[in-house]
Amino acid sequence: MQFHILTLFPEMVLTGLNTSIIGRACEAGLLSVEAINIRDFTLDKHKKVDDYPYGGGAGMLMQAQPIYDAYLSVLEKMRTKQRPRVVYLTPQGQVFTQKLAEELAGEQDLILLCGHYEGIDERVLEEIVTDYVSIGDYVLTGGELPAMVMVDAVSRMVPGVLTNRESGETESFENGLLEYPQYTRPEEWKGKKVPSVLLSGHHKNIESWRKEESLRRTRERRPDLYRTYMERGEEK
Repeated sequence: MQFHILTLFPEMVLTGLNTSIIGRACEAGLLSVEAINIRDFTLDKHKKVDDYPYGGGAGMLMQAQPIYDAYLSVLEKMRTKQRPRVVYLTPQGQVFTQKLAEELAGEQDLILLCGHYEGIDERVLEEIVTDYVSIGDYVLTGGELPAMVMVDAVSRMVPGVLTNRESGETESFENGLLEYPQYTRPEEWKGKKVPSVLLSGHHKNIESWRKEESLRRTRERRPDLYRTYMERGEEK
């Protein structure tokens, strides 16, 4: 899978993404992550990519032309002529979920557009964007951090990226519940003991305990997810 990140700060995203699991997956040829500097495509001799908004208002807007030409440069390099998914990271988009991460992992190419300043000229968004996505109801300086979050979450769903496929399938949100508590050695730390069921070797009891703990934790920490899970169970 190939990620193409349109940004004003390529070093920022590449530094964060070329490490750990994603870095190893790129070295193995399972993933490709490139950052396209939008500023390289401006026609302004001073490399300016923003201007004042029509109608007035605070801040500056990113101009359409540099973004569109950066987008075209990606299309020219793609091996397929099929129009790619283009995600614009914005608080106005749908909230990013595990389900969407799994869906996007099926794409061969994914373009992520990072805004900055007060936003982007609406005309280029209408021209190229297919998905508007938010990682939460808060405002950040730019789209780079949300893009990195998405690349991380989506990459984990690409076959072969995780060395143990089960580690991707049993994590929080995979079945609509939060993940159960986990423990490692020593068996006792600061007076706190590992639950005895996990030391029993009885796999059926362990699975039952984990399911109960997932339900309890979801009910306590994310009642919204718990209600949805229970409603789905009633429907079935």
